Amino acid sequence: DADTAMAFLVDVRATLRPELNLIAASATTDAEAWSQLLTVLDGTGPAPIVRSKGETHGYLVRFAAPPAGVRPSHGTWVDPALLRHVAATVRLACERHQGDVLCFLPGTGEIARTAGMLADLDADVLQLHGRAPTVVQDAVLRGAEPGGPRRVILATSVAESSLTVPGVRIVVDSGLAREPRTDHARGLGSLATVPVSLAAATQRSGRSGREGFGIVYRCWAEADDGRRSRFPSPEIEIADLASFALRTACWGDPTAEGLALLDPPPAGAMAAARSVLTSVGAVDEEGRATARGVRMSRLGVHPRLARALIDGSPEVGARRAAEVVALLSEEPPREYGDDLAAAWRAARRGTDGYGARWKAEARRLERSATEAGPESSRDGDGGALAGGGEDVVAGLVTAYAFPERVARARESGGFLMVSGTGAELADGSGLGSAPWLAVAVADRTARSATARVRLAAVVDEEVARAAAGHLLASGEEVHWEDGDVVARSVSRLGAVELTARPLRDGADPGRVRAALLDGLRREGLGLLRWSRESEELRLRLAFLHRVVGDPWPEMAEGALLDRADEWLEPELSRARRRADLGRIDAGQALGRLLPWATGEAGRLDELAPERIEVPSGSRIRVDYGGEQPVLAVKLQEMFGLAETPKVAGGTPVVVHLLSPAGRPAAVTADLASFWRDGYRAVRAELRGRYPKHPWPEDPAGAEPTRHTSARLRRER
Repeated sequence: DADTAMAFLVDVRATLRPELNLIAASATTDAEAWSQLLTVLDGTGPAPIVRSKGETHGYLVRFAAPPAGVRPSHGTWVDPALLRHVAATVRLACERHQGDVLCFLPGTGEIARTAGMLADLDADVLQLHGRAPTVVQDAVLRGAEPGGPRRVILATSVAESSLTVPGVRIVVDSGLAREPRTDHARGLGSLATVPVSLAAATQRSGRSGREGFGIVYRCWAEADDGRRSRFPSPEIEIADLASFALRTACWGDPTAEGLALLDPPPAGAMAAARSVLTSVGAVDEEGRATARGVRMSRLGVHPRLARALIDGSPEVGARRAAEVVALLSEEPPREYGDDLAAAWRAARRGTDGYGARWKAEARRLERSATEAGPESSRDGDGGALAGGGEDVVAGLVTAYAFPERVARARESGGFLMVSGTGAELADGSGLGSAPWLAVAVADRTARSATARVRLAAVVDEEVARAAAGHLLASGEEVHWEDGDVVARSVSRLGAVELTARPLRDGADPGRVRAALLDGLRREGLGLLRWSRESEELRLRLAFLHRVVGDPWPEMAEGALLDRADEWLEPELSRARRRADLGRIDAGQALGRLLPWATGEAGRLDELAPERIEVPSGSRIRVDYGGEQPVLAVKLQEMFGLAETPKVAGGTPVVVHLLSPAGRPAAVTADLASFWRDGYRAVRAELRGRYPKHPWPEDPAGAEPTRHTSARLRRER
């Protein structure tokens, strides 16, 4: 927000108010970059940099490296070993030094666990974070009671700011910070635990020297300092940019390309933001702000919440719409529960700091909604749902704010958002029996397939349809599912299926064909009918592609699937289901891939014959399944043949010479050499075992035969 405001001011000075003086002030910012940015539009040169040391008592930094084996953090997970090390460092600091301790940890979970480890410490252990009760925050800022015990304050980055925590002389820094991340595709937020930047570490260290000389323990190795980033990640690179995009659209620069920004907005995040703004009517197709968008920008809330306030007020009344939007603009404390309607009632009763802030914001929003005009309010009284219960109102307003997070219960458990993301409730949630939810707060870690619901309201299908109507679609769906073609007429709300009925014979043939092709790609060519002849043809063609190359086609499964629409037509167009695929003769279809146009197809039997005639007169099948074609034939049938049979214009087959029992007796690709050198040993081994069969001393000149010696003599 500060960067955006400064960009607008730089633009104002360059175009309207050249006398306007602008000063950017920060303890840890990149001063050189700001110096250039402040004058980038008017070209007056870099702004002067004024540095001030300020008044500080100073501090000493000591590094307390964690033990070996501590694993890096990811998502919101932090290795418990690191937390034990931080707790031990706090104890060490208390033993060695006087004064209160301010310990920085990444989040509330780590604060709670570390507090448990320090429960026996002779000190008041306080937990300071954005959700801490007001009484705790007041106690931290008030300081210790005179003569009271020392304090150990476990805090998130909220304590990095310039406020002074009385009594603090010691800072223990875990070295971790938590940054928001936005999943722009799903519209969900999450948190990432990252190493604290050098600038933030300096801010944290400075808390120790505000009232006296301080001591700082950094829970990382000194050598790690050089690997840390200088500054935290720019918010514009990791945040939801819908509010920013609406401001720039209202400013007249929808792309923000003409603004003086330290970091340009990421293109993907801006595209997602414009999509949100278009869906709520805040910008037109060119990204320019509409009159409705201008009104939304003046409400002082996120555009989603502005839409909920403007569209919800006519339905439920401006006051109640404003109260729900106020709940959505600042997430209620976790102790309020995950039911938004129940949290609404708790906030109304609440006397804590959150309740006071909520009431003030609700009043402000009610005034803004009433002033926004007839589109957002009917005299503040509301329409048909004005008398509805709090559950109905909370659900409707939440659904208007987050239509893509409307979720339907799954039969298998959990919920499915209309965006397509699964969602799970916490164990014991009272929302588990709801058929529909409008999810207000959810997050999803990088390693999780589903989102965790933090806050939601119960809705029904009618409200879901009203809020997410732009996602409602009906039509035919034809796809491959559970091993067959499924054709249905379906009504969907985004990814959520509302109704479905089977399509018998009316499914679009093109979609059916596409579904069958998808089924083939998923389950393979085994869906077709493969006879022995079909398999052998495929092997013969694969051999020719490997040995000869073009124009013989590749027979690998992937290649055949890529060309399925060539060789499976017209059978594929006539098919309607899995069973029809099983009736397609794969061999007959493969014939369409032969190189008919060049005339080479007619040489198939010449180049890769299905059978080879051997000297005995037998026609023996050739096996093309291996690296080389194999001819398995009885040894006696090859007598008299000196040259090994060849295929594909010169590739010798591997001859498996079989015994009379059909078992391999020898393997050769050079018959002449075998008759000369190898036959004698085979004859000596098998002659006694098969005495009825001929075993001549000179096989190269002997008569080939399929029969025994006796029958051979009779035939003579």
